[in-house]
Amino acid sequence: MMLTVQEAYAAMFRHLEQYYGRTQADDVGALLGDLQLAENGEPFDPAAWHDWMEAVMWVKQHSEMP
Repeated sequence: MMLTVQEAYAAMFRHLEQYYGRTQADDVGALLGDLQLAENGEPFDPAAWHDWMEAVMWVKQHSEMP
């Protein structure tokens, strides 16, 4: 299964939401607040998308997956 960068972001966000639902960890809640998407489709924290894209590029460069 292949995901777009946006779909992978949404999957990561959903995973963190589920984790937060189980743990109610304050730091995860704060992270979710920063990562949440605004109506314009961008994260509330302007640096979040940049950080996400850096992580995507790192994985693409260091991954041995096909």
